[in-house]
Amino acid sequence: MMKKLFFITLFFGLIASLSCDEKTSVKEKTGAEEKEIAYSPEKDAEIQRRNLEHQKSTIKNRYPCDTLALKEYILNTFPDGTYLVDFDKTVTYDIPQSAVIYFENGFTLCVIAKSGDDERLIEMKNVVGFDQSFIDLDSTELGTPFFYLTLFRCSKNSFNITWETPIPSHGGFNDFSIKKWSYNNTEYIKVNFHYGRGIGHIDYNYFLIDGLTGEPHLLMTYEGINFKRTITNYNNDSFPDYYEFLYYDTGDRVYVKDSVAFIWDKKKNVYVNSRNSKQTRQY
Repeated sequence: MMKKLFFITLFFGLIASLSCDEKTSVKEKTGAEEKEIAYSPEKDAEIQRRNLEHQKSTIKNRYPCDTLALKEYILNTFPDGTYLVDFDKTVTYDIPQSAVIYFENGFTLCVIAKSGDDERLIEMKNVVGFDQSFIDLDSTELGTPFFYLTLFRCSKNSFNITWETPIPSHGGFNDFSIKKWSYNNTEYIKVNFHYGRGIGHIDYNYFLIDGLTGEPHLLMTYEGINFKRTITNYNNDSFPDYYEFLYYDTGDRVYVKDSVAFIWDKKKNVYVNSRNSKQTRQY
């Protein structure tokens, strides 16, 4: 009886061992394939083109310069490893939506992510969402994403870049939208990023001082458990200013102790501390 029990145990142990080895082998193979693609712009582009062709075959109501056409334009004309970014999904099983806003007269505004030079290609799963806001702390070779806010204009079924400006963040993209400044109704583009390390968020606000086609003016705001910066009108000019809030931490609670205004200096192109002119901020 004991001998029979021994062989039964040995039999199931061997099956479990083979199963684990097979899973490990598949996992290792998948990881190797992903790594190979990440360092091969040609294979990455080939996969993108296949995906595009599949999407074209499933979408019936297309129009000139639609999102698929924009993806194809980026694939054909931008450097290797450049992608149209998706909005962060609010529900796990949501279908990803491209980060694109359409305007009249053929203008299209979007968020693009580019791979760094001489690095592995980035992947959307590593740049979009709350968990990806920790990317600066990640020691693995995920590649460095460089975000850009880009305005295209559609003319004769083709795209032309009106302007492109960098977004100074490397991960954790959430969404972007058009807002109006309550002071003078100037429109601005709010690009929102998760900020997991501070349990908060960062907004890169691009003010359309000279209208949609003019180069936008960047002002960064944010809010978290012990930091906050808000838009304000301090000196009644066309450019937004901001208040930086100073927090005090007693160990058992955190609260606002003071705030200081930073004012935009048009001559120096920097924000200047209203109490200490030697302290400046680029945005």
